[in-house]
Amino acid sequence: MFTGIIREIGTVAALERSTGLIRLSVYAPKTASTVQRLESVAVNGVCLSIVDLRRGALVFEIIRETARLTTVGDLRAGERVNLEPSLSLVDRLNGHVVLGHVDGIGTIIRRRALPGELVLEVRFGAGIRRFLVPKGPVTLDGVSLTVGSTLTASTLAIHLIPETLRQTTLRVRKVGDRTNIEVDYFAKLIAQLARPRQQQLTQLLRGVTKRNRHAALD
Repeated sequence: MFTGIIREIGTVAALERSTGLIRLSVYAPKTASTVQRLESVAVNGVCLSIVDLRRGALVFEIIRETARLTTVGDLRAGERVNLEPSLSLVDRLNGHVVLGHVDGIGTIIRRRALPGELVLEVRFGAGIRRFLVPKGPVTLDGVSLTVGSTLTASTLAIHLIPETLRQTTLRVRKVGDRTNIEVDYFAKLIAQLARPRQQQLTQLLRGVTKRNRHAALD
């Protein structure tokens, strides 16, 4: 579990690609000094397990499915990434509940610099919108953010304060860049619990409509 509060910006040191596997090394001395092998770290919002630690670098292994469903397969040597180690039981929850399980990939379609803030507009795919509400939580590349009031069926706007820009890689994101999106876990949980009730209601309404149709014919 994570909070979406970035603890360090790491640098991709190397990517070794083999059949069905990517071995990713991220230089992050601050994080490397506080974690151990097999612990979880969110890399641009993707929960990955440390398989090795080498001279201030974290080493991860990424399978094909993770590369397909997230942007970690797009990383290149020298690229900067957001990092957050997993929570301990005594940590404070400062952002919101984040699992590091990416729900979709968004694309930045507009970047606007305004006095005191940067606004990013992101287009997302199907299945994301029903979990988003204005002023509700969302995670982009592992950063806990608040959905702006500009929210459509396929786009959302994020307003970034200077401190967020200083502490994350969002400051260098440009139009056309892809970003990992994780929606609110509790919204997904409520939707799953409510689905059987919705299905029952739909079946009931269909039954009533069918009976009314037959009654009209009689």
